[in-house]
Amino acid sequence: MKYDCLIVDDEEMLSINTKEYFNLFDVKTAWADSRDACLDFFRKNEADIILLDINLGNASGFELCKHLRQTINAPILFISARTSDDDMLLALNIGGDDYIKKPYSLAVLLAKVKAVLKRHKGNKTTEDILYCGNLCIDTLAKTVSVNKGPVLLKSMEFKLLVFLVQHKNAVVPKEEIFKNVWGDAFSEDNTLNVHIRRLREKIEDNPNEPRYIKTIRGTGYMFDETGSKP
Repeated sequence: MKYDCLIVDDEEMLSINTKEYFNLFDVKTAWADSRDACLDFFRKNEADIILLDINLGNASGFELCKHLRQTINAPILFISARTSDDDMLLALNIGGDDYIKKPYSLAVLLAKVKAVLKRHKGNKTTEDILYCGNLCIDTLAKTVSVNKGPVLLKSMEFKLLVFLVQHKNAVVPKEEIFKNVWGDAFSEDNTLNVHIRRLREKIEDNPNEPRYIKTIRGTGYMFDETGSKP
């Protein structure tokens, strides 16, 4: 069976309330209360987005995320009462697409999920293939190659790259990136910084001296299609 969203959280009341709220607004949602329940869910079902808690009884949401990323490319949004930057950075570095702190507003969380679903499910660009230097981006197949070799990008990494390329040679403020890639204005700088670093590590010859994704201090980023030296 196909679901819009899977909540993986051992807090029963919060999870049930979130699931019922989402279903009320036509976001078909299921709930798994443990690591094993989550893995069993994906043996029989699919979900377009995953809301994943860090603390899952005797299991770790971090480890579960690593396991899911081996076979599943759906966006993973961590939901946690943990507030440290270290936890947030770890969540993003292992494959998470966003980090939402508990307690959360159901309305705000729903808006985030709907925005991610909208971008994950469609909104194809008018250009199917984008070329920049030694980069080739297929926006329909959602694939990227560098020097004709395939590069594996996570869902949000791909969306971020496409957005920057579509606005190549122009300075894009961080606020515009949050609005158009994450779908809202609630994301934090750390989320964007981690995704930019990941992209540079995958598409740049030298991530420490990026030719394509340039940082415009105090403003945002610019994708330089010429790939000129910094």
